[in-house]
Amino acid sequence: MEQLLFSLNSTIPVFLVMVLGYFLKQIRMVDDSFVKTLNKFNYTVTLPFLVFKDLSGSDFYSVWDTRYVLYCFLVTLATITVIWIMAGLFYRDKACLGEFVQASYRSSAAILGIAFIQNIYGNSGMAPLMIVGTVPLYNVAAVLVLSFTGPDAHGLDKASLKKALKGILTNPILIGIALGVLASVCRLDFPVMIDKTINNVAVLASPLALIGLGAGFEGRKALKQVLPTTVVSALKLVILPALFLPLAIHLGFTQEKLVAILVMLGSPTTASCYIMAKNMGHEGTLTSSTVVATTFLSSITLTAWLFILRSMGLI
Repeated sequence: MEQLLFSLNSTIPVFLVMVLGYFLKQIRMVDDSFVKTLNKFNYTVTLPFLVFKDLSGSDFYSVWDTRYVLYCFLVTLATITVIWIMAGLFYRDKACLGEFVQASYRSSAAILGIAFIQNIYGNSGMAPLMIVGTVPLYNVAAVLVLSFTGPDAHGLDKASLKKALKGILTNPILIGIALGVLASVCRLDFPVMIDKTINNVAVLASPLALIGLGAGFEGRKALKQVLPTTVVSALKLVILPALFLPLAIHLGFTQEKLVAILVMLGSPTTASCYIMAKNMGHEGTLTSSTVVATTFLSSITLTAWLFILRSMGLI
């Protein structure tokens, strides 16, 4: 019961903020123009500030573990590659292919993951190292898959390659990650007023992203995406953890490292998926329905995974 309450307290508030966004849209307090502007603001400002804050505030010299970072990177790379290939072969709605792939692999590592680990250990634990191994790859892969697929994509041609490269080099989240790692490596110590300013902008990321997601959620369109949403949710919350958690245990990862890996593999699809999909010309319906479904269902699946790991004495 304690673990159930813990997991519910981690996920249900997130779900309720999305519900608030949906409610505000229904009572016409916000409109489509506001949601579009809010999504762009989150994509270009608040999310980059969030990842910068998380990474720059970590002392990687004291916690760095090359083997652990490589595990996170290689598992993420394998997951993205296999899902993209399999979806390309079997998923018929090519206009939503990019959304399907991104929503299947991309976890809420920065937004929900750190909060989840802090609830257990009182600090961010191994989350920054997991973020280094996964979040840059998340974003590079998202730019590629969303550039090469979608309503206006023309497959793997010169124009798409140029668009993808430009998207990677100018991606605000990737820039935030690079600057955050650089600040951490150089051990930059910001003045209090600068540090507080960064924090004040960063804390806006999660609630504003969730409000924008809820406000942009279209129930009737989402009903048409029930089957792919179910498949993505199963992949995200059950299949990927079942495949790769045993490997992590076999390699000797336990405690905070194992919880961070669980977050990497089995946490809900991040709201930034929706923001990126919308900003790169995709409809966003499949992404938004997946974020809502995985956020709600993760209160059950994460509880189950935590219970299994605790029963095995691993956390």
